[in-house]
Amino acid sequence: MNLNGKKVLLVGLAKTGISMIKKLATMGCNIVVNDIKDESKLKDIINQLKGYNVEYILGRHIDYIEDIDLVVVSPGVPLDIPFIVELKKRDIEVIGEVEFAYRLAKGKFIGITGTNGKTTTTTLVGEIFKSFSSNTFVVGNIGNPVIDIVDLSTKDSFIVTELSSFQLESIRDFRPKVSAILNITEDHLNRHKTMQNYIDAKARIFENQTSEDFTVLNYDCILSRNLAQRCKSKVIFFSRKEVLKEGVFVLNNNIVIRFDGKDTLVIDKDNLSLPGDHNLENALAAVAIAFILNVDLDTIRKVLKSFKGVEHRLEFVRELNGIKFINDSKGTNPDASIKAIQSYNSPIVLIAGGMDKNSDFTDFIKSFNGKVKGLVLLGQTAEKIEKAALEQGFKNSYKVKNMKDAVNKCFEIAQSGDIVLLSPACASWDMYESYEARGNDFKECVYSL
Repeated sequence: MNLNGKKVLLVGLAKTGISMIKKLATMGCNIVVNDIKDESKLKDIINQLKGYNVEYILGRHIDYIEDIDLVVVSPGVPLDIPFIVELKKRDIEVIGEVEFAYRLAKGKFIGITGTNGKTTTTTLVGEIFKSFSSNTFVVGNIGNPVIDIVDLSTKDSFIVTELSSFQLESIRDFRPKVSAILNITEDHLNRHKTMQNYIDAKARIFENQTSEDFTVLNYDCILSRNLAQRCKSKVIFFSRKEVLKEGVFVLNNNIVIRFDGKDTLVIDKDNLSLPGDHNLENALAAVAIAFILNVDLDTIRKVLKSFKGVEHRLEFVRELNGIKFINDSKGTNPDASIKAIQSYNSPIVLIAGGMDKNSDFTDFIKSFNGKVKGLVLLGQTAEKIEKAALEQGFKNSYKVKNMKDAVNKCFEIAQSGDIVLLSPACASWDMYESYEARGNDFKECVYSL
């Protein structure tokens, strides 16, 4: 990709933006950055880019598009902004950082998406492949820009990539050797408008694959299963509930691979280090991906037994007065939080609420099923969730202003043997810059008790 002397517009100055600017500078580009945040809010990022020749247009959308050769958008930027629509009309290419990096990187890409479980599965697959080959990179929505590894990758690299629907919207040529869609449930409807748009964005992960490639799909999720009809690649199903004619499934308590008429026993599911049915599904998907790319069974087994999960996903924080505090800040939609609630048998005092993504909280409340004894609500959706709870006959809700008040209220309600669970069922951006910041605030409040 020869961009020497070309004008490249970068829309959105986030973590990927810093990496993109540094790479574009080495390629001899004329760099223009546009962000609707003003300079005061971007001061720390701009300070990291001192010495780079960049034209900044901040606090507003760009108002000229005449001489731009390429546009690279950050994942948080909707593609229906008028000036981006106009750029596309003029046949100026608009892509994301993942697509840009894919064109420069070498090696085998493994693309993993889904509504829930992406980060855990990507991390687990990454650990399996790191044990198999030191030439492994774990990148993407997990927090490490793909662009950072393009100069380090070789033809023998494994590039394990977590992909959000936002990132997949802006691909063009991206073609992973193995793609995986873990599940699809309602999420991000404030961005995608309809469920079909959201499904179509997820399905882009396999749109450039051919019969030489593989797509791993969750047989138990009907929306994921039905996507098999759209795949040109070889489809490998995984299932927690069904014994499959071919694929990865559970039989007599064991994870089994059935391929080419042969059954291979991997591991007793009780030997997995992570609790919960959703983590069993994550493990099944990881086994399928590793098996497709010829990772040996001993390596797969060893990592499945030792893998301890990821921060902010059912993360044990501390036990105080017999009460366990669990950080599931990564539960950013109702289905993710339902899975968190289902992972425990003890009584739960739940902290929920955050930015409204046009989610319906009815099934979330129904999942309480007598297990949740108190619901502490904060953020933009507090009243919406409280209303949904009352409609389902759940009355033990308490609205608070901030995380400190939430943790204190939970500690007041909880008794020995209970679990205080932060699993918001919402995004964090109404109060925090990220779910990580929200989870860290929760942990600090818990440690201060």
